[in-house]
Amino acid sequence: MHCPFCRHPDTRVIDSRSTEDGAAIRRRRTCPQCGRRFTTQENVLLMVSKRSGVTEAFSRDKVIAGVRRACQGRPVSEDSLAQLGQRVEESIRATGAAEIPSNEVGLAILGPLRDLDEVAYLRFASVYRSFETLADFEAEIEQLRAKRAAEKPVEE
Repeated sequence: MHCPFCRHPDTRVIDSRSTEDGAAIRRRRTCPQCGRRFTTQENVLLMVSKRSGVTEAFSRDKVIAGVRRACQGRPVSEDSLAQLGQRVEESIRATGAAEIPSNEVGLAILGPLRDLDEVAYLRFASVYRSFETLADFEAEIEQLRAKRAAEKPVEE
């Protein structure tokens, strides 16, 4: 790490701390040449490989933007979208892979979105899974109903 002030090629780490969400490390450094201190932040890059063969860095903001479109007109708060984005990123990072296919990102979105808002889930799933007929929608709605029935507590 070069000193940003005097460009000395070596610096010393004084303190290291994980950020709030654990996705990065903040390091406090000092330069042995000029004695000045500065802070750096290290992030682990998670890469997404697209169907076209292009690879790009994972973006939580891009996930949230896609889900926001599906939630348009629905009673979903920005805070809920941010939490969904964090859940998706955590589940993808938990795989331990440095590069993941884009379809796995879509699959990671579907579960939390289903729990957040069923209508938004259907909108997102219809685009993600390329629904072409009414039967595709009916089958997905039937799965949602079955899941809801399975989760409903049995009344005595």
